Amino acid sequence: MRKTVFAAFALLVVFAAGCKKSEEKAPEGTGAAATGTAAQPAKPPAGDKIVIGFSMDTLKEERWQRDRDLVVAKGKELGADVIVQAANGNDELQISQAENMLTQGVNVLLVAPHNGKTAATIVEAAHKAGVPVISYDRLIRDSDVDLYVSFDNVRVGEMQASYLTQRKPKGNYLLIGGAPTDNNARLFRDGQMNVIKPLVDKGDIKIISDQWAKEWQPVEALKITENALTQNNNAVDAVVASNDGLAGAAIQALGEQKLAGKVLVSGQDAELAACQRIANGTQAMTVYKPIKRLAEKATELAVKLAKKQPHGETTKPVNNGKIDVPSVLLDPVQVDKDNLVTTVIADGYQKLDQVYKDVPKDQWPKQP
Repeated sequence: MRKTVFAAFALLVVFAAGCKKSEEKAPEGTGAAATGTAAQPAKPPAGDKIVIGFSMDTLKEERWQRDRDLVVAKGKELGADVIVQAANGNDELQISQAENMLTQGVNVLLVAPHNGKTAATIVEAAHKAGVPVISYDRLIRDSDVDLYVSFDNVRVGEMQASYLTQRKPKGNYLLIGGAPTDNNARLFRDGQMNVIKPLVDKGDIKIISDQWAKEWQPVEALKITENALTQNNNAVDAVVASNDGLAGAAIQALGEQKLAGKVLVSGQDAELAACQRIANGTQAMTVYKPIKRLAEKATELAVKLAKKQPHGETTKPVNNGKIDVPSVLLDPVQVDKDNLVTTVIADGYQKLDQVYKDVPKDQWPKQP
């Protein structure tokens, strides 16, 4: 993070020894710290104002920077301050940061865990301090977490697989999952297999490779795709990539074999680069999860829990290995070239001129 903007209250940003500086910029007026250890915590403002601690796995991806900005902005709108700490994929650092936010006196914790099981320690520490915890987007496992707010992640996987199988009902499929430590990655795979397994059982689809990309790293997806292409003499019909970062790496490997645009590739998150690839025809689809709805809903619920008010939401139970966690699950949206304009662009999530910048202007779609 190149600089921290101060508004409402000042926060000290302390970088962990040996950790890389985060290069993302906090939005103006947030008072958010992006990274840091627990050694020198920032102090929340005095008084009766609600303070939300937002413990994040990472800020290295575009998607998570959006979550941060939206949570901070919604907190400000609701009269709450938000302290943001990102752990750069380090479990011990995330636990340390969360414990320090508790020491600072936050009223509620939002936790997007790096490791769903390890983060149970955060819930235990928070409850000892009398602080409720909302599991944000990713489920914290084996814990008494108070609430889970996310999208229907099994449905995300089903959307990815359904889109590809409807267009390629037979052939060789390559599956690239996310981090095995991320419970969402498992849910995406469950959804994908709900669709693909019956076709495998019929003999229509052959899974030539089914692997997980450590830490959601694109370089892992690149290697997986390269190896699959080599081992199968480039005979790949579809790549079920669980997010856009993995999709981009798979498409890079396909491009090296002049297969980009010929092999169907799924994605998720509606990142700008992915939307550009969809516009250019090298990525078939992505799943858009309206992050604004997620961030604002989670922040609203955080304020209610901090005030010990009923959250008033209709929930469904999601078992985390210990309890059935009350869960608010939002609906994702399937996006391809046909509805880019009416979904991510219409919502203002991406801009038309950026999505279509590499497409001749006379071929740009008209906005409604």
